[in-house]
Amino acid sequence: MKLSLITTAALLALTAPAFAGDAANGEKEFKKCKACHAIVADDGTEIVKGGKVGPNLYGVVGRAAGGVADFKYSDVMKESGAKGLIWDEATLAAYLPDPSTFLEEFSGDAKGKSKMTFKLKKGGEDVAAYLASVGPAAK
Repeated sequence: MKLSLITTAALLALTAPAFAGDAANGEKEFKKCKACHAIVADDGTEIVKGGKVGPNLYGVVGRAAGGVADFKYSDVMKESGAKGLIWDEATLAAYLPDPSTFLEEFSGDAKGKSKMTFKLKKGGEDVAAYLASVGPAAK
């Protein structure tokens, strides 16, 4: 019986998502991002008023990289999307500390540079959780 409980606990631990961002902390951290990015729902509701230098981040979780129509992405961002990069919380958290290096590694294009020059050294997991919480699937 004891071995069965230990095995069950181990299996649950292995199947639980490894991602553990805090959306409330991410909302606070997102203040650093709003100089370039807004979060505006499809119906026009402004969730976070922000800049337009970067794409609208509403619905970024689940979206292909370079997927906002009429936004002028870097070539490496478009290339990464074409190669199958879909943003989820884990990929966003990996991207935020060093966007260019992330895209170079994903695409295999050593010359590719992200237009996003800001590097969020801490709190990427939290920002990713926040963005997931304000997207269309969160409603």
